[in-house]
Amino acid sequence: MQLGRRLILQGSLAFAALAALPRAAFAAAWPKKAFGSTAAQQAMIELLGKVQTTISHQIALRVPEIAENGAVVPVTISTTLENVESISIVVEKNPRPLAATFDMPPGTLPDISCRIKMGETSDVMAVVKTDAGIFSTSKKVKVTIGGCFG
Repeated sequence: MQLGRRLILQGSLAFAALAALPRAAFAAAWPKKAFGSTAAQQAMIELLGKVQTTISHQIALRVPEIAENGAVVPVTISTTLENVESISIVVEKNPRPLAATFDMPPGTLPDISCRIKMGETSDVMAVVKTDAGIFSTSKKVKVTIGGCFG
């Protein structure tokens, strides 16, 4: 019983310490300008410094051909490229094209899965940044019920 109380007390103290930190400490690496961009090219420039990518067959992008509900479109990206630094998802026709970006610490398996919102039928692009360059692949997803516009 004493061990349980001690764990609860330690957990409460840790949570209180995290809550006392300023929000800026958690959002320091957040690419605000990239997520705020309204054009895919601008989002890529803000996030990666350039728009040009190399098409790669070493990136596996799994998305449905037809998304019945644009509010919850499943996306899975994996790659066999070496030394992956980040994986990003760009949806060209969304009001905010940069849907997600994931920083990959060294030694991490480059395999992500999430759900995104899509307002209309569009290309979904997986962008992988490595120490050798920026690579991408894309697939068109048809949206029957939009998620971004209502």
